[in-house]
Amino acid sequence: MFTGIVECIGKIESITQNGTNYTFWVNSPLSSQFKIDQSVSHNGVCLTVEEVIDHQHRVTAIEETIKKTNLQYWSVGSYINIEQCMQMNGKLDGHIVQGHVDTTAICVEALTLAGSWEYRFEFAPEFAHLVIEKGSISVNGTSLTCFDVTKNSFKVAIIPYTYHHTSIHQVVVGSIVNIEFDIIGKYVSRMAELKN
Repeated sequence: MFTGIVECIGKIESITQNGTNYTFWVNSPLSSQFKIDQSVSHNGVCLTVEEVIDHQHRVTAIEETIKKTNLQYWSVGSYINIEQCMQMNGKLDGHIVQGHVDTTAICVEALTLAGSWEYRFEFAPEFAHLVIEKGSISVNGTSLTCFDVTKNSFKVAIIPYTYHHTSIHQVVVGSIVNIEFDIIGKYVSRMAELKN
């Protein structure tokens, strides 16, 4: 379980494929502190730490994860958001994020304003019921607030701290990002579906 408050940016150092699995070595300021079997959010994807060497750690993603996320677009040198799991005795500064990516979205607009940035992302219309005005959403593992919501898109506004301390500054028109919708909204939607 995560909060969507990114702790640092990691860099992909190497990628190897074994069958349909992909293994990534990630270099980050937190890697040396990780423990084997620890769950860590990588661009919003919960992956298990398998090995730690100095300032790098190794994780593996299976085919299902590759298909549903933007991991398939990672390359050596890519920068990703890193967050350790939430401590139950800590503050929930963002929102409840499971690290279970629902789908990907594409950036269709990136605006630089006077002191902030705005991005519009388009997603498959089948998820429209899970996005609400001023609701929470995880974009590449970052807890953000939606606005200007349509049936297949939403906008987010980025403050300078978030822009400089996450990988959002690398997102351009055409970038594919990981999206996780609010868990509470998903449960409400499922209950309504079962009633009908």
